[in-house]
Amino acid sequence: MTAPTSTPPLIAACSQLRQAFERSGYDADGVLTMLGDDAHAALGRSEPVPVRNASWGSGVLGVLVRLFLLVDDCPESDVADAIAPLSVADAVAAGILHRSGSAVRTLLDIRPLDAGHGTRWIVSDPDGSMRLAETAADHVLGVGQASLSLLRGTPTSPVSTVLDVGTGCGVQAVHARGYAEQVTATDISPRSMDLAAATMAINGLEVELLHGSWFEPVAGRRFDRIVANPPFVVGRAEVQHSYRDSGLDLDGASALMIGQAPEHLAPGGTAAILASWVHVRGEDWRTRVASWLPAHGIDAWVVERDVADPALYVGTWMRDGGLDPRDPDAAAVAQSWLDHFAAADVEGIGFGFVYLRRTDTPTDLLAEELTHGFSDPLGNESIEYFARLAWLREHDILDSVLTLDPNTALERVYIPGDEGWAPVAVRVHRGNGPQWQHDIDELGAALLAGLRPDGLPVGELVELLAAAHDEDPEDLAAHAVTMMQGLVRHGLVRPAR
Repeated sequence: MTAPTSTPPLIAACSQLRQAFERSGYDADGVLTMLGDDAHAALGRSEPVPVRNASWGSGVLGVLVRLFLLVDDCPESDVADAIAPLSVADAVAAGILHRSGSAVRTLLDIRPLDAGHGTRWIVSDPDGSMRLAETAADHVLGVGQASLSLLRGTPTSPVSTVLDVGTGCGVQAVHARGYAEQVTATDISPRSMDLAAATMAINGLEVELLHGSWFEPVAGRRFDRIVANPPFVVGRAEVQHSYRDSGLDLDGASALMIGQAPEHLAPGGTAAILASWVHVRGEDWRTRVASWLPAHGIDAWVVERDVADPALYVGTWMRDGGLDPRDPDAAAVAQSWLDHFAAADVEGIGFGFVYLRRTDTPTDLLAEELTHGFSDPLGNESIEYFARLAWLREHDILDSVLTLDPNTALERVYIPGDEGWAPVAVRVHRGNGPQWQHDIDELGAALLAGLRPDGLPVGELVELLAAAHDEDPEDLAAHAVTMMQGLVRHGLVRPAR
């Protein structure tokens, strides 16, 4: 982070706040221990009463929880003890606290988060979940569900440089400092720049913060990894809240991010991007996303995790912006939004992850729906996916010795028939990661059964299988290559050596 000529009061106050937090145990583990599992779960559900009850009698830690997490009015004397060595007067001057009589309340949400590298404190605007508040146009979002999804979905393999586009409160940049030597973060919002700087200061982290739109502040530069949780809300070309609205029509923000990110990736560099795309009547959403990518130089893995119908989508984001759909003015906004979707033949809005890797080969895109539940994060899986894809590009399946991944299981499905159980499906299932399933046939199952770490190449296994079942070797080989390519891509089968 480039130091200004004179340190702003908020930045100057951050180091003292950190001393207070460390002294009181206001960290991820400390808050969980103090609240207990039930009250901590209530905190995640935005239910203040159980959290408030659990915080009483916990000294300065309880005061800090009520102050910064519940946005309660707290006695100034209690707050003075809790935030020392920072004084209440200096906290007010820095824009951290607001004084009203003998009580103070916070103007900022400052919460501990452990994303895998120990506690970090994230500075943002209060979101109204614990205390009703109007959402300002330049509201800086804190650690929401989208942020957490990207944290879990970002690769953490060590790299030299990372770019965080649309950093907001800086949470992704903070996470990146755990695995990168240098981190650059951009945002078009001046307030985001201020609060991201505060986040870095309170954590003692060096991050290059650049003000500007999208990739403009890093024109001509390339990075080993790009992460982005951009303002991807799909709607009209206007901005009501800068943290979610891009000013681009429909899914234009995602198109811009996905289309321009490759230009800023170093050779072999990767990107992890949260994105949305519209499902247009009569079109395949995969074709739409594919049109945003260059024809050469990118491996892309696109994962659709959810699809919302237009009415649900509009209602969700209306409430997010603090609008009551029962209010006539809000209802008019909803009607205009839905009319815009109808005019564009939008049937649904998809949401998910876009993973990119810079290559020197023709672009390869796999876009798939993974809407089923699974708990393993996708970030490091994406790095493994790209490695498997590179292996496929460099090797001939028929000449290769392959083996089953230990997490691969064979399933056979039967239904009642006239003569007992009748087989209807044969599939292999990966028991970890995204838990992919592939339907195969009995010959495919027999071929997989022959895979051994010290066994024969696939081509020789195919010849033996064709002879045993009186099949055409060339036809069976073509079928085997197609099947194995899919299974290797998804990690159910892997190279033996």
